[in-house]
Amino acid sequence: MALDSKVPKGPIKDKWTDYKNKINLVNPANKRHIDVIVVGTGLAGGSAAATLAELGYNVKAFAYQDSPRRAHSIAAQGGINAAKNYQGDGDSTYRLFYDTVKGGDYRSREANVYRLAEVSANIIDQCVAQGVPFARDYGGLLDNRSFGGVLVSRTFYAKGQTGQQLLLGAYSAMNRQIARGKIEMFNRHEMLDVVIVDGKARGIIARNLITGEIERHSAHAVVVGSGGYGNVYFLSTNAMGSNATAAWKIHKKGAYFANPCYTQIHPTCIPRSGDYQSKLTLMSESLRNDGRIWVPKHMEDVMAIREGRKKPTDLSEDERDYYLERRYPAFGNLVPRDVASRAAKERCDAGYGVNQTGEAVYLDFASAFERYGKEQAKIQNIQNPTPAKIKELGQAIVEAKYGNLFQMYEKIIDQNPYETPMMIYPAVHYTMGGVWVDYNLMTTIPGCYCIGEANFSDHGANRLGASALMQGLADGYFVLPYTIGDYLADDIRTGKIPTDTKEFDDAEKEVTERINFFVNNKGTKSVDYFHKKLGKVMWDKAGMSRNAQGLKEAMAEIKAIREEFWKDVSVPGGANEMNPELEKAGRVADFLELGELFAKDALVREESCGGHFREESAELDGPQKGEAKRNDEEFAFVSAWEYKGEPSEAILHKEQLEFKDIELKQRSYK
Repeated sequence: MALDSKVPKGPIKDKWTDYKNKINLVNPANKRHIDVIVVGTGLAGGSAAATLAELGYNVKAFAYQDSPRRAHSIAAQGGINAAKNYQGDGDSTYRLFYDTVKGGDYRSREANVYRLAEVSANIIDQCVAQGVPFARDYGGLLDNRSFGGVLVSRTFYAKGQTGQQLLLGAYSAMNRQIARGKIEMFNRHEMLDVVIVDGKARGIIARNLITGEIERHSAHAVVVGSGGYGNVYFLSTNAMGSNATAAWKIHKKGAYFANPCYTQIHPTCIPRSGDYQSKLTLMSESLRNDGRIWVPKHMEDVMAIREGRKKPTDLSEDERDYYLERRYPAFGNLVPRDVASRAAKERCDAGYGVNQTGEAVYLDFASAFERYGKEQAKIQNIQNPTPAKIKELGQAIVEAKYGNLFQMYEKIIDQNPYETPMMIYPAVHYTMGGVWVDYNLMTTIPGCYCIGEANFSDHGANRLGASALMQGLADGYFVLPYTIGDYLADDIRTGKIPTDTKEFDDAEKEVTERINFFVNNKGTKSVDYFHKKLGKVMWDKAGMSRNAQGLKEAMAEIKAIREEFWKDVSVPGGANEMNPELEKAGRVADFLELGELFAKDALVREESCGGHFREESAELDGPQKGEAKRNDEEFAFVSAWEYKGEPSEAILHKEQLEFKDIELKQRSYK
């Protein structure tokens, strides 16, 4: 199957405008006859459901949580990008486009990214109208701060709770439509398969997670906005329930999967404390605006700190290595996430990690306290302030900007970050890979759309900070509502899609057989046992550092874990009740398949890219070993393997997607 991205012709700055002028529309009176299913109610799914319902479509929205307010989008902290240039520092639509493409190592589809930059300003206006309490400057205008990888301040924020506030805005818009009857909300439901009728996505099979009932739901189109798959690593910054099931199910029914090995390693996370930890905690990248990252220069100081003989505050400036400022003077501590993550790992691998496990560097705010304190002393006309007073004034400013983050850190680590520098270490965060979509956000299954982090996205090999919220809301509020109409214009006379058909029968039977296998299998090991084993293989051999031998071993080891899983997994409880272990079993089964595809994708990419360093990278054109070949005019990525579609859309061929050693279509668990 040849991929067709459907990117419009013409200059990149005119593509979206011209495209909207020519696509088919659905008459407002006809929208009430069309049903749309939206799976996932985070920022992408929630904004899409609200907007489609506002337009007049009948929307069925599905969330596996007890409320859309619990979607993992709520955990986003630092901000959302938009090219409004409130700071007057040279920002523009083009610069946001350029920074995003460059930050993604030139792996993005440029037409999509330019559209994203275009609509970014509209997102802020939309959210302000919904009552999102963005921070404001002294004059009352919306405030901005900087994030890594850019030279301007374009990030709008609500303290350290930006994701929460944006999600509440989308949720309020959803609630308005729920009250009007335009959105039928299905909380505590999980999509377990997509139903294809005459080659088109026409519904889903879902499980009621409270009763265990298997349900059939039909629609004229299905939209998947279920987030990313970072939990394939087990330890990540994602919520424990975040999973790949909805996206993986549509992939197994024919939706192509692109760039699965591009995973973002976030540089500012709280280090792991031990082997039995269940997840990691993100500290917002916005902290790098004011925090300076360092490790001791001398190994004797490292050992003294680890052994408790010294505190980090005992080291003088000359005894500290501010390695990002030393290596990257133009960006300093605000280098892109992949650069900061690799640099931290390099310092820790060299033995300079400062915690007990040797996997932490310092994020220090002492300089910010002094800088802000002196400024406040002048503003308040305090003559000859003492160092203690300067520190007090400076800490008050930092607390106003990041107070909830400092509080969260103290609760987890039991150290006061106002007195002792924070410890941070890179962790798996966002996934740039996902379901392949065209310019309309449609997958290779007609009528099946994928939005937000669940698709292979606009971020190439590395997402810039504060761009996840931007993409999710752009897709849901301003892109999908246009493009889905072009497809649905042919369905105004179709009528309701029946669910008493062979296609729904077959899909429900497949789902039921899988569930019955899990609850009836007489295994001896828990689901988490297999998930942890998978995560260790992924981090050790498909994480920040990769090599061909390790990736081949990873594929073999994941296959062995998967085979053991189907033989020896134990799922307590029954199918017709609330059963979290049964939910986890299905999700881990999907991760075990995705993990092997992930490693296969990484194996054929003989390059260093994004957050991943390929140890034996082939010599490619460019100033550094492992740098991707580039055609500067087209920003085109030349891969080491053949693919179809645009050059920037690296994707595994269909025959590669289907594992030869297991018969997925014959149900490997039988």
